[in-house]
Amino acid sequence: MSEATPNNQPALVPAALSPVAEGRVSARTLVTIRWAAIVGQAATLAIVMQGLGMHLLLPHALGAVLVSVAVNLFAVRRLRQQPFLADRDAALYLAYDMVQLAVLLYLTGGLDNPFAVMMLAPLTVAASALGRTAVASLTALAVLCFTALALVALPLPWPGQEEAGLPLLYRFGVWAALTLSSGFIAAYLFQVAQGARRLSMALNASQESLARAHHVSAVGALAAAAAHELGSPLGTIAVVAKELARDIDPASPMAEDVALLQSQVARCRDILAELSRHPGDRGGAEPIVPMPALIETVASPYARPEIALEIESLNEPEDGPPSVQSVPEVVHGLANILQNAMQFARSRVRVTIDWAGPGLTLTVADDGPGYPPALLDRLGEPYVSGRSLAARETAGNMGLGLFIAQSLLERSGASVRYANGKSGGAAVAIRWKTPSFTV
Repeated sequence: MSEATPNNQPALVPAALSPVAEGRVSARTLVTIRWAAIVGQAATLAIVMQGLGMHLLLPHALGAVLVSVAVNLFAVRRLRQQPFLADRDAALYLAYDMVQLAVLLYLTGGLDNPFAVMMLAPLTVAASALGRTAVASLTALAVLCFTALALVALPLPWPGQEEAGLPLLYRFGVWAALTLSSGFIAAYLFQVAQGARRLSMALNASQESLARAHHVSAVGALAAAAAHELGSPLGTIAVVAKELARDIDPASPMAEDVALLQSQVARCRDILAELSRHPGDRGGAEPIVPMPALIETVASPYARPEIALEIESLNEPEDGPPSVQSVPEVVHGLANILQNAMQFARSRVRVTIDWAGPGLTLTVADDGPGYPPALLDRLGEPYVSGRSLAARETAGNMGLGLFIAQSLLERSGASVRYANGKSGGAAVAIRWKTPSFTV
């Protein structure tokens, strides 16, 4: 049985939701940008020294460029193992680019060098792709580099002059402009990129919702077709079962089997009638019952003598737990989940009803083998089942039970989460923030 917490609720191991990490960057993009920077730096050094006749500390400057070559070769080797970089790794790569460029600027005049504006390039990439923490850290690093270059840098060797530099006031103006530009670019681009990311996430969520609705519609059409096609063979079975019951001696050992066959045929007819019924054909309000009674009623068709069904209600209001309407979406959704729990349980299924506001949380936990960890993230998708292949073939399982249950429950305003107990067993937590079916 799943391990219980002090308030007797199942201790769950949450499923890994694996949301897309904010600001994931293609490592190939950063490698390509760095190759372009390396070529540009080497070409600039050659033009300045050969074309303009400036005497730079070439060994030191080339050393900084060669370090970038080594870093990029290392990054190329890791492309196959890590094609995408999380915020932290991407920020480290961009921080190196910023520091390497600051070293080159230190060797070539600091802020007197017009190429100091290139320090904003790594920050621009970060603001458009990374998260808030990474952007703030790189902005601080950029300001620190600008400040250091304004205070300490080798003089720019102007042609024909020993030492020459821009006036201190002008250098301060360059520092102020670059510092303000860093903050503006980081804030503005981050907000624009954040809006684009949110829009993309909303679009993805809409597409997933439409795909799920399409699957639900397809399953509904299949159910209606199945109800129509199964009517004739089921009627034949009912006729044969009735004739067998009439011809067999009531004392015969076969009489009990025939009676069971007739009861299952009657149940199949009820199910097919329910599938064929339109939502507006129910006529009147749904029955109002206590939640424990609703769960017992829903679970009764799947009850097994060896499986105990335990229902516990927590944090009930002082005037007693509210009653609920037998909303079809809730009833059928719970039925699929309870059926699944009954099939896989070893000795008992525990249903916990937590009325702690706001909302209502219902947890169905069994002491069975639990869900395969590799499938936890995909449960609720169509044609995904926690059963083994052999079990699916034996029971005719199509992997649609949890999908149908989750779709129906979400239509009633619920959120569904799947997990495994710490000591084994599966658990499904269903939460309504504002249950509309309580009375």
